[in-house]
This record gives sequence, C-alpha cells and structure tokens, in this order.
Amino acid sequence: MTIPRHQELACALAAIVFAAPVFAQTYPSKTIRVIVPYAPGGSTDVVMRIIAPRMSELLGQQVVVENRPGGSSTIGLDAAAKSPPDGYTLGVPNLTFGANPSLIKKMPFDSEKDLVPVSLVSIVTLVLTVHPSVPARSVKQLIAIAKSKPNSLNYGSAGNVSANHLATERFSYMTGIKMVHIPYKGGGPAVISIVSGETAILMATIPSSIQHFQSGRLIPLGVTTLKRNAALPDIPSIAEAGVPGFEAIEWNGLMVPAGTPPAVISRLHQAIAKSLAIPEVKERILALGADPVGNTPEEFSAFVKKEMATWSKVIKEVGITIE
Repeated sequence: MTIPRHQELACALAAIVFAAPVFAQTYPSKTIRVIVPYAPGGSTDVVMRIIAPRMSELLGQQVVVENRPGGSSTIGLDAAAKSPPDGYTLGVPNLTFGANPSLIKKMPFDSEKDLVPVSLVSIVTLVLTVHPSVPARSVKQLIAIAKSKPNSLNYGSAGNVSANHLATERFSYMTGIKMVHIPYKGGGPAVISIVSGETAILMATIPSSIQHFQSGRLIPLGVTTLKRNAALPDIPSIAEAGVPGFEAIEWNGLMVPAGTPPAVISRLHQAIAKSLAIPEVKERILALGADPVGNTPEEFSAFVKKEMATWSKVIKEVGITIE
C-alpha cells in the first residue's frame, strides 16, 4: 500500500518532535568540547579552564577545553559553527566576535545565524600595561612619550581584531598618538612578548597579567573600565587618568551551533550558571580581575547584538582596518 506524501511528511515531523525530548533526556552521553579560538594562557582560555571541571561535575561528562587559534578567532569559531548541533561542541566568542563582521569582508560563517548564545560567562577588564624599560609611570607620561616620537613604540595584541588591538587603536585615536601594532596568536603569547621586552605596550587582560604586576615584571598604568577594578584598586581608570570617556571591555561566553535543541541549550546554561555561582569558582575569577556573569541565552543574545552595534560604530569612527 502506498502512503500519501502528506502522511509521510507528517510522520517524519512527528519523529523529529518526539526524538528531541528523548535526546535531551539522555544528554550528555559523551565528552563535550569547548573550542577556545586563541592560544593557551589568555584570559578567555584561563576563565574557561576554571569553569570546565565544574561543568564536568554538573553534567556528568568530561568537558574538555580545546585551543584553535588564528584568523581573528574565526578558525576556532568556524569549527564550532560547522559542528553537529547536538550540544557536544561549544565555541567561545569574545569581543572580537562582535567586531569581526565589520572588519572581515568574507567571514567563514554567519555571526548572527550560525552560532546560538548559551550564556555570557565573564566580563574582563583590560589594563594599559608597559614593560619596565618604558620610562612612563602614568597614562599622561606614556601619551607624552608617544607624541614626542611617533611610531617609536610598539604594542602587542592577541591578534588582529582582538580586544587588545581594538582597545589600543581606540586609545591611540582618542589621544592622537601613533604606535606600531604587532599581532600574536593569542593573549598568552602577547603577554610573553611584553614580559620579555619584545613589545613595549599591551592592553593586557587582568587574568593573564596580574601575576606579572605583582612581581614587577610589568607596570600597569590604567584600567579600561570607567571605574577602578577591585583586583587593582590602586590603578586609576584610563578615563580618570587623562582620557575622558575612554572605555573598552573584554568578555567571553559560550555558544553552540544553530539548530541545537532548546532543551540541550537550557541544560548547558544551567551548568554554566551553577558553576559560576560556586563560591570557589567565583572567587578565583574575581581574583583574576574578571566578573562572572552566567546570564540567560536571551540576555546574552541581546548583549552580543549591542556589542556588534558598538564596535561597528567604533571601527568606522577610528578607521580600524586589517590586512
């Protein structure tokens, strides 16, 4: 007997509808990958490695952090976007995610459609940092030195379109100085470069550099938030130190491929939020100079849209370009 076409479609749809809840009930049943699109050692990597073990405990399966640097974070996030939408591969977007669409003409994936927000994990403060060999111990002194010798100072970053890059370019634009940009393949290598003296300046994240401030190997001049950071209470904001209105924050979160079942996204969000609420985890993240968040997928989606709009405007205003 031949089954009418409309009945075949109805049966197929029913199978999908009923299969989703069953899948969600058995999820997770294997290892979950978290793709960090940067080299080890940067703030994004550090924060994810703090929460991954706790997520493993809550989900009952191992959560493994995998580093895939390069392409202004597009290589790692493209791999996440093109993974099966089953909740077993997550990507870690940050400020760069919001800026890339305005700078990269041919994105390998659609930032607004191919990845779905799960939760904003943390907001990270950047610090205008110099190597001890640079004779500046304040924001104003650094600006004066840079103005007296244009392009004599170089600055590192975690790569083109990274938070370090964008924040420094905005700082340069607002102060009228010119410096040479040296991009690396992640926050870790960028920090190593300034500690060794290979670069002179870095808008470093607190998580990746605070130990070097404490040892005296690096000198913090000002934080990029409008208010001071609790981890560095004696360091003024760049805005109060001589550049009124300057602000630039780094952030990181977790996303999954579009098409991932809502129930799976909800399960992941709960694990993230609960992990960030654990006192030990919260204290470790705060001690690094980051602020744990753990908001809902809807709240994170609104946050990302706002970031895209903000950086699109800044990029046009400052005239930031990449090769």
